[in-house]
Amino acid sequence: MRNHKGKNQAEAQVGKPFAVEKYNSRTDRRTSQNGSLVFSAFVFSMALAIAIAVGYLIAGEFTLWVVLGGFIFACLAEMSMHIAMQWEKVVVLRFGKFSRTKGPGLYFTIPFIEQTALKADQRIMVTGFGAEETLTSDLVPINVDAVLFWMVWDAEKACLEVENYYNSVSLAAQTALRDAIGRASVSEVAVRRNQLDQELQEVIEERTSAWGITVLSVEIRDIVIPQGLQEAMSVEAQAERDKNARMVLAEVEKDISSMLVDAAHVYEENEVALRLRTMHLLYESVKGSGGTVVIPSAYSEGFSDAALDRMADSLKKPGSSKG
Repeated sequence: MRNHKGKNQAEAQVGKPFAVEKYNSRTDRRTSQNGSLVFSAFVFSMALAIAIAVGYLIAGEFTLWVVLGGFIFACLAEMSMHIAMQWEKVVVLRFGKFSRTKGPGLYFTIPFIEQTALKADQRIMVTGFGAEETLTSDLVPINVDAVLFWMVWDAEKACLEVENYYNSVSLAAQTALRDAIGRASVSEVAVRRNQLDQELQEVIEERTSAWGITVLSVEIRDIVIPQGLQEAMSVEAQAERDKNARMVLAEVEKDISSMLVDAAHVYEENEVALRLRTMHLLYESVKGSGGTVVIPSAYSEGFSDAALDRMADSLKKPGSSKG
């Protein structure tokens, strides 16, 4: 029973082609976000200490009203003074309406009248998204894993135009990916990866620009095709390569045969050229083997002075200039 359970867990892990959550910026923040909290605590403590000290000087003793007044003053001070980190842009609302954007650095708000609606992170964000078991135009289910790089350039729009800009970007990217896969065949998805990246970037940019968000790039990391289809595509690709190789070989054979026909015509019209070719082949065979060749006496007459003179006279004739 235990082995069966472990086998099921292993199969479940294999069944998940990717874990896009590890690429999301929200899951693992490298930079500390405690600076504003520490500053608020410092402001509260200092305001409380100053208010109690002033109350003690006025009343001449520590009373409940002095402590209560100091506590109220410290709360108002903590609600009025804030800091935004270098990468943050703060959206401030007054009576529920947009008032201004502040940051980075120190900024002030009026307690109970103004509120901090959003602290937009303007660094480059990374969002992993994927499409699992998505059908292509030729009805093949594939899994695609991609990464989106984007950033907020307008904090006001990110706050007022969309409820949760981070989740909205992730869902828009996933929807665009599924739509792009559904309009392409499995071979186009596998081969046109760069074009698909560019298409996704343009579609997501069009949807998110109204939210004050710009898309820097989209990168497809992995495309998982069913195993059976992978084998079929491999056989098809191998057959295509064999076909191309046979066509190239046929073209070469055609060229060689044409050249041999031309050479045969030359040798037919000029006996001297044929003898010179024979002598050249004989020389190449002796040179390659490094041995000796026995030449019949009848054939050796072609190397005599008289024969060489006849060859020279034949080459001087107009008809022998061919080849």
